[in-house]
Amino acid sequence: MFVLHLAGTSKHDLHYRREAEVNTTLEELLLYFVFLINLCILTFGMVNPHMYYLNKVMSSLFVDTSLPNDDRSSFRSIRSITDFWKFMEGPLLEGLYWDSWYNNQQLYNLKNSSRIYYENILLGVPRVRQLRVRNNTCKVYSAFQSLVSDCYGKYTAENEDLSDFGLKSDTEWKYSPSPANAPWHWGYVGGLLTSWQLYSVKLLRYVTHYDYFIASCEIIFCIFLFVFITQELRKLNEFKIAYFKSIWNWLELLLLALCFLAVSFYAYCNLQSFILLGRLLKNTENYPDFYFLAYWQIYYNNMIAITIFFAWIKIFKFISFNETMSQLSSTLSRCMKDIVGFAVMFFIIFSAYAQLGFLVFGSQVDDFSTFQNSIFAQFRIVLGDFNFSGIQQANWILGPIYFITFIFFVFFVLLNMFLAIINDTYSEVKADYSIGRRPDFELGKIIKKEIQGAEQMKTWKERLEKKYYSTDLQDDDYQPVTQQEFRE
Repeated sequence: MFVLHLAGTSKHDLHYRREAEVNTTLEELLLYFVFLINLCILTFGMVNPHMYYLNKVMSSLFVDTSLPNDDRSSFRSIRSITDFWKFMEGPLLEGLYWDSWYNNQQLYNLKNSSRIYYENILLGVPRVRQLRVRNNTCKVYSAFQSLVSDCYGKYTAENEDLSDFGLKSDTEWKYSPSPANAPWHWGYVGGLLTSWQLYSVKLLRYVTHYDYFIASCEIIFCIFLFVFITQELRKLNEFKIAYFKSIWNWLELLLLALCFLAVSFYAYCNLQSFILLGRLLKNTENYPDFYFLAYWQIYYNNMIAITIFFAWIKIFKFISFNETMSQLSSTLSRCMKDIVGFAVMFFIIFSAYAQLGFLVFGSQVDDFSTFQNSIFAQFRIVLGDFNFSGIQQANWILGPIYFITFIFFVFFVLLNMFLAIINDTYSEVKADYSIGRRPDFELGKIIKKEIQGAEQMKTWKERLEKKYYSTDLQDDDYQPVTQQEFRE
């Protein structure tokens, strides 16, 4: 007699294994939702809508205010040295120093009495810094050397002019190096071109009750971060190399790294803000260099934005057992090879048109002034935002030909091919689902089943309590539990 032993998992064991997996998924989903809500509160509490209005008001005051005796010009439209000095002596000084009320009465009796718009205190003094380029930092072509004696190259640290100029007597005419954290400005073209940057940074973190609520959310965030790091270390110790085969584990590591960097940045910026503000309050007659904080605050905001984006993407890990989400992921995974092949063909044609537009219209149309602008302009054309008249005026022959052929090949042919690839693959996946090829279990249905089971258990509990534990029963009224009741 030969006995064949089949190794495998019984349906009973598989059922309880699925139940354990569902319970674990539900616990992780609930915990992650609490973490996500806490993270959203932190991110929205970090950005105050007043920052936008403050930047808008400051921009209106310094950038959009008309120059003296010229209502049509402002800082945006400065094109000459004369206009520059009009701005310096007019909108800049008048915008910085509000020394009196409308009736010429003195505003405040303090050393620094400037109150911009009568309520925004100006701490410290402003700084105007000029960067100059040395002569003979570029080479004049030999045929023009008799006509051109001066040649100034583009601004670099090597080409910077460090010598004194002007009156050469007071400190403002002598060269002084910029602080280590000061912004760098690189000049590549001549002429007078204006640009501006306005930053709003919250220096006092904890003032109102809402700020202290945000502080409690920050503590909770750090606790979550510690818990998630511990969980991932346990998974890594359990699965070893197999841990890195899951894309969700890589996403988890990315999120943890971003969260850890965000906490480090936040602590460091708060410390620097406390130190710099303390120095300024001790001496309000010096220039306060807060550009360092503004610079890193931008990177911190970008990091938080990326973190919250991937945090929302991670929800797909928990809802992937849903039938609709499973169909979506199956469709994308099946048609990935076709999409890659289509993408190669699409970007070949797209790049060819971008170079054509840049070379033909680049010198006359702003949307095609650089190759990068040409790429973005073509994406805008696909979305219906285009300047056909500018293209036609730049080249009345190639302009219409470029526009019509681009619309035909990219919009009518390539985009419809892309939609056809997605549509055909989705039809195949849906057909497979209709004949039973679907995931082993769906999270939504199992949650519904668990709720129904709990409701049924509650009903049986009430019936049994009414039958066997009612206060109206006498001592001799108790009856044994029937076999059917026990089974149910």
